[in-house]
Amino acid sequence: MSRRWAFLPRRTSSFSGERRGFWLPDVDADFAPRLIPPPMAAEGDEDDRDRWSRMLPELLAEIIKRVEESEDRWPLRKSVVACACVSRKWREVTTGLVRSSQESGRITFPSSLKQPGPSDAPVQCFIRRNKKNSTFYLYLGLTDSFSENGKFLMAAQRCRIGAHTEYILSIDSLDMSQRSNAYVGKLRSNFLGSKFTFYDSHPPYEGAKASNSRSGRRFASKKISPQVPAGNFKAGRISYEFNLLKSKAPRRMRCALQISPVIGKSKVHGREDPLILKNKAPRWHEQLECWCLNFHGRVTAASVKNFQLVALGDEETVLLQFGKVADECFTMDYRYPLSACQAFAICLTSFGAKIACE
Repeated sequence: MSRRWAFLPRRTSSFSGERRGFWLPDVDADFAPRLIPPPMAAEGDEDDRDRWSRMLPELLAEIIKRVEESEDRWPLRKSVVACACVSRKWREVTTGLVRSSQESGRITFPSSLKQPGPSDAPVQCFIRRNKKNSTFYLYLGLTDSFSENGKFLMAAQRCRIGAHTEYILSIDSLDMSQRSNAYVGKLRSNFLGSKFTFYDSHPPYEGAKASNSRSGRRFASKKISPQVPAGNFKAGRISYEFNLLKSKAPRRMRCALQISPVIGKSKVHGREDPLILKNKAPRWHEQLECWCLNFHGRVTAASVKNFQLVALGDEETVLLQFGKVADECFTMDYRYPLSACQAFAICLTSFGAKIACE
């Protein structure tokens, strides 16, 4: 297969550290990035395209299978995404062979951002904050080093709307509008910054009703899953308990998320009971005189923002952990049943002042 395919971003970009993403889909696909086709196809040679599309199904499946198995990490996985962009037939075969994030632990297409992570090991990511423009960038970690750049996944921008604060989530950091096709959801806080509502751009379960707010009707997101109607659907709530005594205790948070169990690549229809998460209680270190949690080396700086979340009834399995490693860099590790989008939204609630909560 030709390796001449190259990504065509909206603006100049490269793999290392850029925040434009490798996936800026066409309107009719929920994963296919804009690509510069091979020279012959670019010149309008439709016969060359048809020749690729007429390839024997067995041979085509074997080619894509080998690419999928060999290109197992970014930036090499660009080749897998490129296979899905050759033609409709190639797209169908590629999506049929690429396993979900839950099964493989890999993030390949934008749709992977809303799939549950693996259950055997966490997906290691990190968040970079830019205070100047109130923007947060989520990356997939590619090495153990916190100083190196990773694979850009999505971004969020904080804005003040009246007495509320909102975070707009997008897979294109240069287009943060709710009207954009890159829009994937938003987070809305109350005046105190103690309670947040997470809105998904697509229904978390079949039959979910979109929000009736004005902001919920002013965009048309098609990025992640164009087969379902776009809107603002309530998908979770995150709250911080008040600390009325002003003691030096750590924050206490609680999350209720609408989780749609995934079996293979099909969602289970109908509303499920929300997943309830709470922060894991830290222990007091007598010698250091501070509250401590074991982040297994993934967090290196003390911060009131650091936390670990566990499910009710299972205090040992950490489903999401978030912590500071540098002034503007934080790690985010998540696992099943959380998705990258849900984990990112929860971590965003840790930023900003919380009146009477700390």
